[in-house]
Amino acid sequence: MAAVRQMTHARQQEKILVMGPSWVGDMVMAQSLFKVLKQQKSDCIIDVAAPAWTLPLLDRMPEVNSGIALPFKHGELALKERIRFGLSLKNHGYTQCIMLTNSLKSAILPAATGIRRRTGFRGEMRYGLLNDIRPLDKSKLPRTVDRFVALGIEADSPLPAIPNPHLAASRDNALACLENMYIPAPTAPVLGLCPGAEYGEAKRWPLEYYAEVARAAHEHGWQVWLFGSEKDVPFTAEINRLSNMACLDLGGKTKLGDAIDLMSLCDAVVSNDSGLMHVAAALDKKLIAIYGSSDPHHTPPMSSKAVIEYLGLECSPCFQRECPLGHLNCLKQILPQQIIQNLFKRI
Repeated sequence: MAAVRQMTHARQQEKILVMGPSWVGDMVMAQSLFKVLKQQKSDCIIDVAAPAWTLPLLDRMPEVNSGIALPFKHGELALKERIRFGLSLKNHGYTQCIMLTNSLKSAILPAATGIRRRTGFRGEMRYGLLNDIRPLDKSKLPRTVDRFVALGIEADSPLPAIPNPHLAASRDNALACLENMYIPAPTAPVLGLCPGAEYGEAKRWPLEYYAEVARAAHEHGWQVWLFGSEKDVPFTAEINRLSNMACLDLGGKTKLGDAIDLMSLCDAVVSNDSGLMHVAAALDKKLIAIYGSSDPHHTPPMSSKAVIEYLGLECSPCFQRECPLGHLNCLKQILPQQIIQNLFKRI
């Protein structure tokens, strides 16, 4: 009888394949969906297929069973390769696929797997590829995280209370990273600065403002760490120069997983609206999030410890990569002294 019960349980267990987003911030917010799925069925198995560079994020989400690296280049159709990859997952026993991407090409792979329930928003005319198609009412689902979670519940069901993302960082790995760079473990409070924004300069607070914050933190006896990808190296280097080399410049020196673990050692973070901003929020850091061309009502940091700096000018949010009016007032009018006062008032 015990064997029969175990077999019955195995047949009832949900195994869900999530087609994940390609942006760091979106993947962090997707953890709220994973948490809701686990709240509904604690024994469900969640695998996430996404670009390879997102796997360090998934490794730090306890809800995720495994991350599946997708080999496709950004924007390419790769029809045969997507079908072939989908067929390779055919015998994995998935009971549902949830699509967090809206493109037609991204729906090819789950259709090829033969998963019986394929859930997603209407997107780019994906009829036939998806069979649980949901209309997207942006007024009812204003935030990205709302839309992700809505795909994890039954259609027309009210949204549940949405849990905040929470990344499980490794302090041991963070200390090992510092040791490998011949940097001692911090003995003073650490301020993390994240001056990058891959989307464009209309989301980047001026570098000289970041440098002023760095100098003020240094005068308060804090260490200042600069975080960023290889693309952000010119920005972190310039902030360090403007702050009289008072910072530890980690720009381009760490992989994503290591950056997450190192950020877990920070006491506070100041960041543009970027993927690392969402990482800081998911690490439950005291966070000042600076918004320019984007909308904090659409992609806010999911943390009670976050303070949003957003002017909401008449021209905001424009969602442009560069300021269409040429003045960038939405960022330049958020003065560094305002951030400094807010930062040290809260700590």
